[in-house]
Amino acid sequence: MIEARERGTPKGREPIHWKLVTNVPVPDFASAIQMLDWYSLRWKIEMYHKVLKSGCQVEQSKLRTAERLINLLAVQCVVGWRVFWLTMMNRTDPEAPGEIAFTPDEIAILHRLSCESESPGTLAACTRLLAKLGGYLARAHDPPPGTMVLWRGLIRLTDIQLGFQLKRRLVGK
Repeated sequence: MIEARERGTPKGREPIHWKLVTNVPVPDFASAIQMLDWYSLRWKIEMYHKVLKSGCQVEQSKLRTAERLINLLAVQCVVGWRVFWLTMMNRTDPEAPGEIAFTPDEIAILHRLSCESESPGTLAACTRLLAKLGGYLARAHDPPPGTMVLWRGLIRLTDIQLGFQLKRRLVGK
């Protein structure tokens, strides 16, 4: 068993106090720290699985063979990773350029759909516009958008992008 208490707790909240039970040997302090590091990633894993279950709806698949299920999961894992990664990057590095997560076409579409005169340059601006497609209200005191609203926005953006590509093909002929 490992017991850990947070030091330097921010004002206004209780310190974190974990009591963890593990079947992994913890012979020294460094091993205990490693276990705490592993456990601290648990909520991220839970969020990723939520994207797979609720967004990708992997459990709703009607595929009957293992090979088909594996192929579906391979694609869904990539999509789920993109939604999860975008959520985390927006929280940890919002001032990064939007191009690290969005294609030039996606940025152009997000800009056209917004009523803003300036093209979204930062990851935060692009993510906010994407989240608004998914139902995010973007009020002044709203928390950053979560995985599910980004998932819905990404689905809508993909549909809109397919429409733009279809128009380009038809006009180009």
